[in-house]
Amino acid sequence: MNGGQEQEQGNTRHWDPVCGRHLEAPEGHPSSEYKKRRYFFCSEGCRTAFERQAERFRLNELARAGALMSPGRVRWGLA
Repeated sequence: MNGGQEQEQGNTRHWDPVCGRHLEAPEGHPSSEYKKRRYFFCSEGCRTAFERQAERFRLNELARAGALMSPGRVRWGLA
């Protein structure tokens, strides 16, 4: 699975891990690979910010996924 993806009704939606924008079609957008995962960005500025602190963004993504999947825990990012 690529980084920054969500499944929604059979369609894959990509999101920028730096600013959180959803990218309907990642083709033509800047991208970067980190630890065998492809991340897509809305701009070169976001790609550069990610590459400077890639591990931090990856750990935030893992923490978010863990919080959403853990029963009885605080569900981050859900209103």
